[in-house]
Amino acid sequence: MSHPRGQTLVELALVLPLFTMVLTGIIVLGMGVFYQQQITNAARDGARFAAISSATAPCPVAGTYDPASPPLSYPLPGGCDRKAERWPNMTAHTREAVFGMPKSSVFMAACWSGYRKDTATGAIDAAPPGTYDVLGPVTSVFVQCHIDGQDPTINTASVGCSPNLPTIDQASSISEAPGRIVANTVTVYACYRWNPPLAGFLLIPNEVLLRAAVTEAIQRQQ
Repeated sequence: MSHPRGQTLVELALVLPLFTMVLTGIIVLGMGVFYQQQITNAARDGARFAAISSATAPCPVAGTYDPASPPLSYPLPGGCDRKAERWPNMTAHTREAVFGMPKSSVFMAACWSGYRKDTATGAIDAAPPGTYDVLGPVTSVFVQCHIDGQDPTINTASVGCSPNLPTIDQASSISEAPGRIVANTVTVYACYRWNPPLAGFLLIPNEVLLRAAVTEAIQRQQ
């Protein structure tokens, strides 16, 4: 004579572990997608903040134009948002965009890109091709800036995650002289080292590096 109760217990013992594993995997995957979206939103908000606060802003978000001279210093109360200080205003704005994770563990970096041309004195900022200056038609090329030695727009996965990532700008983020061409775009990179719950269970890694890079066109006041 069969015993349904015993049969049910056996079936439960076989199915419950598999069900728990699948359910746990779905929850952890959902958390990862959520956190990735938070980092993407943070990079987007940071890029937007830099785009409208560069160039002619009274106290701009500024990088360091390498290999040309760095931007002018703005001795306003509290100082400006410069690379040397790790962009305190933009960083704070970026971290405010995240939810559900430690804000202090979200790191970011920024760099500026633009059109360049070669002259006898070296590569300098230039207007886009098809425009004219005092010498006639402009011949220039767009040069992308780098973060941690990588082009963040095409190789984000190779960029590290730390509070002091090296950046190389390819245009001035602010105007150094009247009429001087400045950066065309700013790229902001945000990252977060996530330690998933139940790491090691169901092949869940101990750490997942979440990254996002967003580029915005510089907006200038007229």
